[in-house]
Amino acid sequence: SPGEPRALFALPSARGPLPAPRWPLECEVIKETIEHIEWDPPEPEPFCQPTGLEQAPAALGEEQGTLVYNLSPAPPGSCFTRARVGGAPGPLSSPAAALAGPEDTTLLFESRFESGNLQKAVKVGPYEYVLTLRPDLYTAKHTQWFYFRVQNTRRDPLYRFTIANLAKPKSLYGEGMRPLLYSQRDAQSRGVGWRRVGADVRYYRGGGGEEPAAFRLSWTARFPHDGDTCFFAHSYPYTYSDLQRYLRALAGDPVRSRYCAVRALCRSLAGNTVYLLTITGPGGTQAPKRAVVLSARAHPGESGGSWAMRGCLDFLLSDRPDARLLRRLFVFKVVPMLNPDGVVVGNSRCSLAGRDPNRAYGTGLCGSFPGVWHLRAMVERVLAKREVVLYCDFHGHSRKNNVFMYGCDGGGAGAGPRLRQRVFPLMLSKNAPDKFSFPSCKFKVQKSKEGTGRVVMWRLGVSNSYTMEVAFGGSTLGGRSSHFTVEDLKSLGYHLCDTLLDFCDPDPAKFQQCLAEVDALLRQRLGRELGSSSSWSDISPSELESSTSGSDSSVSD
Repeated sequence: SPGEPRALFALPSARGPLPAPRWPLECEVIKETIEHIEWDPPEPEPFCQPTGLEQAPAALGEEQGTLVYNLSPAPPGSCFTRARVGGAPGPLSSPAAALAGPEDTTLLFESRFESGNLQKAVKVGPYEYVLTLRPDLYTAKHTQWFYFRVQNTRRDPLYRFTIANLAKPKSLYGEGMRPLLYSQRDAQSRGVGWRRVGADVRYYRGGGGEEPAAFRLSWTARFPHDGDTCFFAHSYPYTYSDLQRYLRALAGDPVRSRYCAVRALCRSLAGNTVYLLTITGPGGTQAPKRAVVLSARAHPGESGGSWAMRGCLDFLLSDRPDARLLRRLFVFKVVPMLNPDGVVVGNSRCSLAGRDPNRAYGTGLCGSFPGVWHLRAMVERVLAKREVVLYCDFHGHSRKNNVFMYGCDGGGAGAGPRLRQRVFPLMLSKNAPDKFSFPSCKFKVQKSKEGTGRVVMWRLGVSNSYTMEVAFGGSTLGGRSSHFTVEDLKSLGYHLCDTLLDFCDPDPAKFQQCLAEVDALLRQRLGRELGSSSSWSDISPSELESSTSGSDSSVSD
């Protein structure tokens, strides 16, 4: 709140240590700093060919296995009470089984670090493990994100890992997506970072049904070295400390810090700072500049959103002519990590309130969802002074490949607003044709989505209000059939900025051309001619949804 002394908010300065993340008291946290190098594979990483064998591998016999890692779960029905730097006080427990000697090839598991998620590991064969993820804190569900460390690796054997309690019935793992592996030794000696690994990747319904989440992901992999420290992850991690390192570098850069002010939007439930960046440059005109509002990581497991946001910030803060022009024309209000607590503890979807923040924009619950509440209040303040030309919230999608957007077509309006809604995503698909799929975009406002950022901002008066969905897998467009790399994800940020210039170009030619194209596409989709443009208002948003985009509209966001 405005009355609070600024010192209460930790802002990264160019000097001094980073503000340490605050954890709920129940969470044990190891002392080591976990940091990964950025790397881009020299060749595309293709999807693996689904074997067509969707049935389970041979029964795993967890009951007969040996428990080799076990974190005590939060008691059912518990809720968040207090947080501190470093999490649980006192000495750490030892969740990993001790090795019997140098010949013992048991892997040593660990996940008590930022964004880490692994609850339990059972060894069911010499090189075979069944893993259980920790549900989002203070809930019994939302198991999707995983990120954990293994030590005591051996180079020759083929290992099999099976995550036994995933929540979603359908996943891109069933369509050729592979998990990510990071080898510390490869990073140090060869400069190689996160890469896709895994053969025989299967996603299937588990048996037993004693878990509320009964889907399983199984893959085999070899480690590159003996005695290495490796990590597995669902997507390229981007932690709260990664963001703070980025902001500290920004604060220490005399050029970039001139046109980027870093402030605290608010504090999270655990007391972590939710950052607000204001980016703009000397303006050309007298009229108030228009605003652009961008946000990411409402859902902590959707780390690709942070990499796209990174690309966006890198572009906006660069000295490229287009970046200078964007800063002259607009004021950018950016919240790069809306749910830092969820990111810190390794949640998939929720904040420490145990609920999905991207269903809470319509509520007045500042105490439960401070990030969302203050973002909405900030947009209302901005709208009182200037037009908001675009709102975009960055998310990740687990069931459809490529990148696409959800917009807001409330139906009932005339042709103008309904067609204009679709212009920005169409332009973006032209600027990123090998990644962005316009036919996958959806514009229907569903009942279940009323509390999302995109719908609430649209109802506040931001007519171009979108969720950008970035697949966890990759692209099937432009001759590609390969996973997204970090560079791919960052490039989405550049393309978004580029598209904004096309969208707001004083010469209306591009806009008009896209408007005509959208009109033709929708008429084609309806399969009939419209008499006059006013009759658009008789057509429901459902009728305009692409028949090719399947029935996935009820997911994500």
